[in-house]
Amino acid sequence: MKPRPSFPARLAPLESTGPAGARRAAATSGAHAHPGRTSGAVGASLPTRMATSAVQERDYAAVRRDMVQRLTRSGIADATVLSAMGSIERHRFVDSALHAQAYQETSLPIGLGQTISKPGVVARMIELLRQGASGRLGRVLEIGTGCGYQAAVLSLVATEVYSVERLRGLHERARENLRTMRLPNVHLLFGDGMVGYAKGAPYAGIIAAAGGGDVPVAWTEQLAVGGRLVAPVAGLRGAGQAIVVIERTRQGLEQTLHEAVHFVPLKSGVA
Repeated sequence: MKPRPSFPARLAPLESTGPAGARRAAATSGAHAHPGRTSGAVGASLPTRMATSAVQERDYAAVRRDMVQRLTRSGIADATVLSAMGSIERHRFVDSALHAQAYQETSLPIGLGQTISKPGVVARMIELLRQGASGRLGRVLEIGTGCGYQAAVLSLVATEVYSVERLRGLHERARENLRTMRLPNVHLLFGDGMVGYAKGAPYAGIIAAAGGGDVPVAWTEQLAVGGRLVAPVAGLRGAGQAIVVIERTRQGLEQTLHEAVHFVPLKSGVA
C-alpha cells in the first residue's frame, strides 16, 4: 500500500492580534467565567475583554500543567503523551458550567448519555497504544469520537487519525469542537464503529472508547502487523471491564490484560 503523508497538527494560538483574534477573544471571554461569579468582561470594552480572556487562558494553562504533573506521579512516563495532554485544552470540550472540573481526574457528561473519559484513562490508553513506538505512530483508528477530546490528543501522537462516532449529535459536536483547532490529520466519520473503517486500514493503532464483551473481528482484521489495539472489554475480571491490549504479530494475535476501567457500553448501528 502506498504510504500516506504525515500531516503535522497545528493548534490555533491562544492569543492572536488583529480583528480575527479580537473577535475570537470577545466571543470566548464570557464562556470562561468562574461559576457563580459575574465576569468582569460583561459590558466591558474590547481591550478589557481581551485582557480578561488572556488571564483566564493563563489560569487554564496552569491547571493543565498541574494535571500533567499528576499524570506523571500516577505513572504515565511517555513524554510524547504527557506533552500532548498538556497541549490540548480539555475545558473546551465540555459545557462551560463544567470548566472548573475539566482538569480534575473525573469523567464528565457530554450529552446523549455519554461522557468524556478521565484524563488519566485517556493518557494511560494512549501510552499503551504507543508502547514500543519511537516517534509518532502511523494511522490510528478511534472508535467513539465523543466530544473529540481524545481525537485531538491522538492528533499529536499519530500521523493520521480516523475517528468514528455512531451518535450524530456527538459527531456534530466533535466537528464543532475541533473546527477551530486546525488539525488536518484528524478525519471525523459518522458510522458504526463496530465495523471499523476498512478504507483507512491497516492501522498502526486502534483505540476504543466503549466496552463490549468481545473485541469485534473487524478491528483485529484492520490492524497492521506490529500494530496495537487498546480497548475496554467486559467480563474478564468478574462483571467489570478491563483494558485489553491486542498486538498483531507475524505469528498471530497476542493479548495482554491491564487495569480495570469503566466505559459506556459498545453498541452497533447509528443513531
